[in-house]
Amino acid sequence: MVFEESNKAIYIQIADRICNEILDGNYPADARLPSVREYAGDLQVNANTVMRSYDRLQQKGIIYNRRGIGFFVSPEAREKILAEKAELLDDTQINEFFDLLYRLEISPDNLRMQYIRYLENKKTGR
Repeated sequence: MVFEESNKAIYIQIADRICNEILDGNYPADARLPSVREYAGDLQVNANTVMRSYDRLQQKGIIYNRRGIGFFVSPEAREKILAEKAELLDDTQINEFFDLLYRLEISPDNLRMQYIRYLENKKTGR
């Protein structure tokens, strides 16, 4: 995983990645997540970093722990993630995005066409 060079801690970036994987359907409700050590190895990070990510997600009710078995996706994970992301988009990102579109003089029609192209590429895996 390539981590952003931003103010966002790596464990938060990992938690965000897991949330995106849940939204993408890679981890459906009640699916078992990779073990902390396995995921840390895949990402080439310290296991403690992954554990912090799992703890964060568990505190939010997105995953749950079955002692001795591992971490699993909670049945309501998808809804919780969507609500959190929608709130973030409403509060901060959408106004910045619209401001950028305005400054770049990108019309709603142009944005619509670009978004349609994006969706088509997403469906075909490009």
